[in-house]
Formats: sequence, structure tokens, C-alpha cells
Amino acid sequence: MKRTLLSAVVLAGALALAGCSGTAGSGDDAAAHNDADVMFAQMMIPHHQQAVDMSDLALQRSTDPDVRELAQQIRDAQAPEIEQMEGWLDAAGAGTSMGHDPSDMGMGMGGMLSDEDMTALENATGAEFDRLYLEGMIEHHEGAIQMTHMIEDSQNDEVRALAEAIVESQTAEIERMEEMLAG
Repeated sequence: MKRTLLSAVVLAGALALAGCSGTAGSGDDAAAHNDADVMFAQMMIPHHQQAVDMSDLALQRSTDPDVRELAQQIRDAQAPEIEQMEGWLDAAGAGTSMGHDPSDMGMGMGGMLSDEDMTALENATGAEFDRLYLEGMIEHHEGAIQMTHMIEDSQNDEVRALAEAIVESQTAEIERMEEMLAG
């Protein structure tokens, strides 16, 4: 319940900022990155980085070939997306950080694993590791999908395309992970 409430508060704030008509950076390009695009990238970069870190752990620790294959797929998709979003922020003249730790604002609710959850994952082995990885990544993906709502109306085609790709790929991965957990 607390997580849902925090999600709603952060999403409402993001949507309020998305309503701002200003664009980050300079120039009259209609496809420039607006404030919501910038905020999305600043929030999604650390979110994606945690998924890459979790997947690196899975590649090191899991002995399940399906978990290892999924971890490689997630890593291979999200690492280049981080670079893409860093490019957007450079183009917009914005930094990659919001100036504070996203968890300080309750943004951990966006599917980010807490420090305790990451420690549990790091300390787990065998089937317990695989279960924690899959459960954590499902929640992580659900948070990323929720975050894409802040840029659904972006005027930038590249931003909208990334949001659509995140929703499509991560929805499919959630279904796959749920099947893996059930099996």
C-alpha cells in the first residue's frame, strides 16, 4: 500500500512537470527534449543501471541457463539505452543526475530494489538467488513500465520510441519471468 501511494505521488509530480511547456536546452527544434523527457532520463538511467548490476550478478552467480540467458538479454538491452539517454541529456544541456539520490525522494518505489534487497540478492546462492533475481526484476520492470507514462506525450520521436520499446520488451520479459517462477 505504501509503495502504491509513493508511486502515485511521484507519478503525479512527474506528470505535473510534464505539463510544463518549456524545453530543456536551446534552440527552436520542436523535437527538443522537454522537461519531462529530461526528468525521465535522469530517473531511468539509475533505474536501468540497477537492472544491469542485477543482471551482472545473475551472470556471475546463477547456474540456471534460462536465468543467465535472460540476464544477458536484459543487460544487452539496457546498457545501450543508458548511453542513449545520456546522449539526450548531453543534447539538452542537462546533467545525468537530478542533483540528489532518487531514493531520497521516495523514487525507490519505481521498482528499484532497496539496499537491503540488493544485499539479500548479493548474499543469495542457488535457487534462492534465481528466485530473488526473478522476483526483483519483475518488480523492477513493472516500475520502468510505469515510469514510461511520464513521456507518453513527448514531442520527441526518439523518446516516444524508447518508451514503446521499454513497454514492449519488459512486458514480454515479465511474462517470461513469471513462467520461470511458476516452473
